[in-house]
Amino acid sequence: MSSEGALPRHPRLISLEGGEGAGKSTALAAVRDTLAGRGCEVLLTREPGGTPLAEQIRELLLSNRPSPTAGLVQERLGAETELLLMFAARAQHVQQVIRPALQRGAFVVCDRFTDSSYAYQGEGRGLDRRWIADLERRTVGMQPGLTLLLDLDVREGRARTAGRDLWPDRIESEQDDFFERVRLGFRRRAAAEPERFRVIDASQPPAAVGAAVAAAVARWLDSRRELP
Repeated sequence: MSSEGALPRHPRLISLEGGEGAGKSTALAAVRDTLAGRGCEVLLTREPGGTPLAEQIRELLLSNRPSPTAGLVQERLGAETELLLMFAARAQHVQQVIRPALQRGAFVVCDRFTDSSYAYQGEGRGLDRRWIADLERRTVGMQPGLTLLLDLDVREGRARTAGRDLWPDRIESEQDDFFERVRLGFRRRAAAEPERFRVIDASQPPAAVGAAVAAAVARWLDSRRELP
């Protein structure tokens, strides 16, 4: 377990993590198809977001446009504000979407979860990981049973995303050194919790990444004592 403290791992919650340009869309499809092939109900969701309110918070967090959505105030977000907004969105997401789906027996596959806060706001912004752990304990109360980390060189990831959006979002607009710290944060968490994390080489072609993800999920399912 990581040094932030042990939380229960839900056996049907799977998260995907990684830096910019790592190819999470391909990985999400591979996870979904692998689970569906076992006859499982699968819910795909994302963070920040996943509910109407959480999606509004996402817009506050990521908006970086000259003409933002009507009603949004253009003001620089402090690191602490960013973290609290992330957890506000996450708390709503967990309460309204994730827990109900898990309770009915579905698998939930989430594009980013709390590990992103440790990487982006902890390592990237330099905020105290103990504070993040306390927020996680109070507002989330669980960890994924499986976390797939798509690991990719920062420069390669940035090259992949260059020109993808006319207006890169607020996070995407950060400098390379920020993303180097984020990558280090993810890798440290994966090293600390090898039983939960599976690290996937995201420098491979998309088909190879999808195949590696599908194989990792299949092996994880086969290793579980309980049936999917």
